[in-house]
Formats: sequence, structure tokens, C-alpha cells
Amino acid sequence: MAWVCLLFAGLFEIGWAVGLKYTESFTRPLPTDLTAGSMIVSLVLLGLALRSIQLGTRYAIWTGIGTVGPVIFGILFLAEPVTALRLACVGLILTGIVGLKLAL
Repeated sequence: MAWVCLLFAGLFEIGWAVGLKYTESFTRPLPTDLTAGSMIVSLVLLGLALRSIQLGTRYAIWTGIGTVGPVIFGILFLAEPVTALRLACVGLILTGIVGLKLAL
């Protein structure tokens, strides 16, 4: 169950990272509320995951998901550049996430 909490914490982290773009410096109420809600849910789920997943592993996976997700979102929906170097870096992050999970 802790791994499910960690996965969803990472997904909500993606939500608030992407949501920040749409708050327009926190001047738009609905995107601001949704972003703040995503932040709270992400941190609560992250805290729940701490119960049985080591701190370093948990934090690295959470931030990894939260890093890769917005990059992929930007590529798919915001026409951000797709370069070999960007994809290689995303691949390295994903390799690290999988490696940490397998190392337990």
C-alpha cells in the first residue's frame, strides 16, 4: 500500500508542478486552488509512504516522478523541444527510480 501511496503522491506532484503554470502567479482562483490541493494531497500521501519505505528511497522516487512527469507533459502538450539529450536525461532519471525500487 505504501508504494501505491508513493505513486499517487508523485502523480499529484506532477499535478501541482504543471498547475503552477496555469495559476499565473496565483492570480487565477481555480487553478490556484487546484494546485494548492494537489500540493496538500501529494505531501499527505508522501507522509503515508514514509511509514514503510526508507526516507531516501521514498524522496528520490517522489521527486523523480515529479521531475519526469512535467517534462513529458511539456513535450506532449506544450510543444516543448524533444531532443536526444532531454530524452536521455529522462531515461537516466527513470533508470534511477527503477533501480531504487529494485534495490529494496
